[in-house]
Amino acid sequence: MEKTKNKVVILLVLAVLIALVPFFALKGAEFGGSDDAGSQVVSEITGTDYQPWFTPVMETWIGGEIPGEIESLLFCVQTGIGVGVLFFFLGRFVERTKLENQKK
Repeated sequence: MEKTKNKVVILLVLAVLIALVPFFALKGAEFGGSDDAGSQVVSEITGTDYQPWFTPVMETWIGGEIPGEIESLLFCVQTGIGVGVLFFFLGRFVERTKLENQKK
């Protein structure tokens, strides 16, 4: 029991360190999206400003740019749906294998 408690405490401390170290190690770092980086490279190659081919559908619905928080929320919802579908089918495959093994 004592070994398990020690492992849990060590893992919790490690998790806190993993969460907090980037705040101090990456102070002043700037992060950009791949869309921005891609348009900059295209502008460098062609020598002209990159003009998008179309505007995002959601931006035309609301009449402007989507706030960053809403964009992050939609990305997380999309990720959740994808993970749900993926693990639903993985669970089905596992259950099918279990049933086939029981029949033998």
